[in-house]
Amino acid sequence: MQWNGKPLTIGHFTARVPIVQGGMGIGISLSGLAAAVANAGGIGVISAAGIGMAEPDYTSNFLEANLRALRAEIRKARSMTKGILGVNIMVAMNHFGEIVKTVLEENIDIIFVGAGIPLTLPSYLEANSHTKLVPIVSSAKAAGLIAKRWLDKYNYAPDGFVLEGPLAGGHLGFSEEQLDDPNYQLEKLVPEVVAEAKKVEERAGKHIPVIAGGGVYTGADIHRILELGASGVQMATRFVTTHECDASPGFKQTYIHCQPEDIGIIKSPVGMPGRAIVNAFVEDVRKGIKRPVVCPYHCIITCKEESSPYCITLALMNAKKGRMQHGFAFAGANAWRAEKIVSVQELIDTLTQEYNEARAH
Repeated sequence: MQWNGKPLTIGHFTARVPIVQGGMGIGISLSGLAAAVANAGGIGVISAAGIGMAEPDYTSNFLEANLRALRAEIRKARSMTKGILGVNIMVAMNHFGEIVKTVLEENIDIIFVGAGIPLTLPSYLEANSHTKLVPIVSSAKAAGLIAKRWLDKYNYAPDGFVLEGPLAGGHLGFSEEQLDDPNYQLEKLVPEVVAEAKKVEERAGKHIPVIAGGGVYTGADIHRILELGASGVQMATRFVTTHECDASPGFKQTYIHCQPEDIGIIKSPVGMPGRAIVNAFVEDVRKGIKRPVVCPYHCIITCKEESSPYCITLALMNAKKGRMQHGFAFAGANAWRAEKIVSVQELIDTLTQEYNEARAH
């Protein structure tokens, strides 16, 4: 199935299909999913968050276990595809700098950075690096702030922006009040961030694509977002219910079985609202049944360990393994629409057909 629209170009990388697969920690998007998306013509993304969870020394040697697993997953993905690969890194992670350096040493194509303002990211680049740097933002203001700092201090402009709207899954860059406010909906934000990117382009003299995500579910949705000026879309929820997704079958079935009313906003220990599939674990947290635990990882700078009712890393690790009684699944607002497990190629073919049909009309 041939994509009839424009490809997505980030620096010297061009993806035939303008879809970036969103990074999903902990252990949901690893080499299996990322390589499959890259092979299908999109951009596959490994999430660095909690990536070392399967290492035997994960609890006792947290940093080294994560860096070792990160290298292994990047190399494994590289062995499976000649396509474009990225790594998603949270700015709020402890050891952010060490993670960035490791990813650059592995010569990844693109680094996507979210969950914070990555003001110093270009400082890690070597002169001969081919890696592109793409911040994840939730507003034109944030995009402008990052671009100004990077250009003023490092003479480097972002190679693109990912704009995540309020319908995304996982941690959200909005307050709870903003989630339902029409002024913060993706359709309103895309033209604003595109206009900001154009200003940066004029100063930097290079193309800066905007990739929009959060609630993008069908090929028709992709067409609508691209018509607003975006150069590509980011999709994560759709890729969970694929054979190649690195989550357990139990995790994927949580998506298949959930209903619209099951998807809600939770208060995360890291201090941000998050969208998840509400289950008994989440309900217990809301009722105050869960009690603070001893933190084994110290993984997120903003996590209030002493007052948190649970460890989010442990909860998400359990969910990845399908142990939903001890955790929960992050999910986008449209997760309830999933009906069956398909291959990544089947999904891309479906999206392509839907996009081509919307474009033809």
